[in-house]
Amino acid sequence: MGRDLWQHSAAARAIFETANEVLGFPLSEICFNGPEERLRDTRVTQPAIVTVSLASLAAALESGAIDESPAVLAGHSVGEYAALTVAGAISLEDSLGLVGERARLMAEASEANPGTLAAIIGLDEAAVRRLTEEEGADVCNLNLPNQTVVGGPQPAVEAIIARAKELGALRAIELNVSGAFHSRLMQSAEEGMAKAVAGVSLSVPVVPVIGNVLAEPLTSIVEIQAELVNQVSRPVRWHESVGRIAAIGVTTFIEFGSGRVLTGMIKRLVPAARLINVTRFSDTAVGAAGV
Repeated sequence: MGRDLWQHSAAARAIFETANEVLGFPLSEICFNGPEERLRDTRVTQPAIVTVSLASLAAALESGAIDESPAVLAGHSVGEYAALTVAGAISLEDSLGLVGERARLMAEASEANPGTLAAIIGLDEAAVRRLTEEEGADVCNLNLPNQTVVGGPQPAVEAIIARAKELGALRAIELNVSGAFHSRLMQSAEEGMAKAVAGVSLSVPVVPVIGNVLAEPLTSIVEIQAELVNQVSRPVRWHESVGRIAAIGVTTFIEFGSGRVLTGMIKRLVPAARLINVTRFSDTAVGAAGV
């Protein structure tokens, strides 16, 4: 992913080159050539997501397709680092460094406390929460009012999948992940994240950023620090974040990075919104990228 951005945009290429240098391994080569197994390693996946997202934006800015500041920013899970970088709350280098450390700490937490995730589609949040409480798991992503990701030890998640199907879930399926991200099994990563976050310079965002943990704007350095520490083991409150953005009058949403998952969610949450994806260099003609 991201190869055509590298090939056609000097600004995007600079983002990849900075990532390679900060991370200390050839992230760009893995993004472009794999192997797929390496790309799925969370130590690579997390910085790859942030790098491609920022490279997509850099290409769009360089092309002149985007010439206005956003009204508000948000990112899903590790994508929040890209949002904070764009908002001027953290430098590119510090953002990538933190993401690399986040990925390492969460991988170590996964190895120490093995677990998995499952998507439950077609049950309301209250029903899913009851299942997690009864089976000893956690709600991890609140993507849509009827699409929730749960996480915890393998037996607990398998039990939730079976029970969700019995309750009439449209789908209940285990995800191909290496750990129970955003669950209590990630709590051992918090101490390391607190040290890492304390070691970088942060600023108040110049553009509002809606945080994952509370689905509220991050308005101070203290709030950002708390967000980046707590986020690893708390649920991503995505549909609430999108609702908050829509409530202030935003009608155009642009997703930067690989894929269209967030666009699909927003289409269901804000049906009248104009939706744009910027994943490839050709998408930097933003007016033609809407769906």
